[in-house]
Amino acid sequence: MQPNRPGRPDPRAQAQMAATMAGAVDLAAVKARSEAAARAQAAPPPSATAPAGAPGSSVVDVTEATFQAEVLDRSFQVPVVLDLWAEWCGPCKQLSPVLERLAAEGGGSWVLAKVDVDANPALAQGLRVQGIPAVKAVWQGQLVAEFNGAIPEQDARQFVAELVQATTGGAVPGGAEQAPEVEDPRLDAAEAALERGDLAAAEAAYQAILAEEPDHPDAGIALRQVQVFRRAEEAGPDALARADAAPDDVTAQTRAADLLLGTGDIEGAFERLLDVIRRTAGDERDRARKHLVELFAVVGDQDPRVAPARRALMTALF
Repeated sequence: MQPNRPGRPDPRAQAQMAATMAGAVDLAAVKARSEAAARAQAAPPPSATAPAGAPGSSVVDVTEATFQAEVLDRSFQVPVVLDLWAEWCGPCKQLSPVLERLAAEGGGSWVLAKVDVDANPALAQGLRVQGIPAVKAVWQGQLVAEFNGAIPEQDARQFVAELVQATTGGAVPGGAEQAPEVEDPRLDAAEAALERGDLAAAEAAYQAILAEEPDHPDAGIALRQVQVFRRAEEAGPDALARADAAPDDVTAQTRAADLLLGTGDIEGAFERLLDVIRRTAGDERDRARKHLVELFAVVGDQDPRVAPARRALMTALF
């Protein structure tokens, strides 16, 4: 398995299915996902400078009429956090300003969609809201995480940070104008080394490119791919047996995941790390999470196996 010269991944354009509203909303009803992704790709990205509450803002008021565009379609660009509230709800008045401030700080990396449950009872029913404040995260048309009640700002900040990292990695759509792709002859040496099976030479070639041009659009992802393959090679064929014999050894599990990825078992690599994340806590859990997110970047969001794994990561974290 050799890394191809990568393009810039666009999960919005690659998504194939989307949840849409049925009646008011039914997030379990999956249909016309490619159409939702196409609409999201055509729409302007969320703006941190647009007036709060306006369509396209990083903080938007949502109704039954706008839920499709501002939540489901938008979630193919960035994660959308639903804040379900009511005027009479005291805890809502504590939590909502915190979420609004975090959304402003996010600079368009995620959207806060505010839903007045009294004005939109069908939405509340479709989302199975049992009490408020209720917060639900939507990514690529599906619910991926939630919590209930007013929580401290530190916990809300962590919720958002984990959500963004597990979905887009913090990338802001439209944040930089994309230049047309131009063939770079510096990549030829790295690719020739890969053809020879010389991973060390390929790694050195990509590193040399990045030393000259740290933001090179192809060399960064290619370097990460090569580094995974090198780790898989160093782990050796008995990495899986060692990992199975020591299920609580995070280092052994990450090496086994690298080996699985390097031999083409992408789903197996993801699931092994997800299992570690489900069973651990603290620093060990964070090590496994960071390694899994790195593998997401290596595979690329255009791969259809990445989006379900990201949703599984959010479920495991929350």
